[in-house]
Amino acid sequence: MLVLTRKKGERVMIGDDIVITVIDVRGDSVRIGLDAPKGVPIQRAEVVAAVAEQNRAAAQTDDAAAETLAGLLGTLPAPQPATDDAAR
Repeated sequence: MLVLTRKKGERVMIGDDIVITVIDVRGDSVRIGLDAPKGVPIQRAEVVAAVAEQNRAAAQTDDAAAETLAGLLGTLPAPQPATDDAAR
């Protein structure tokens, strides 16, 4: 990790097309501005981690939920094939 000291208004460049500008410093908080091409995704790490955790939790199933879902799907009427009259 590269660690830099910057003052308000100073910038850091990443490559030729990404610029990070220190906007404001208040106590232990730093406001930064990011200029990058539209195709470059910029995400806050804590948001990415929270979404990943929610996705992992949503992908987990327990046996009782799977059995309940299978039971519910088994009670649905079977789909009927379309007839020529219905297509008209």
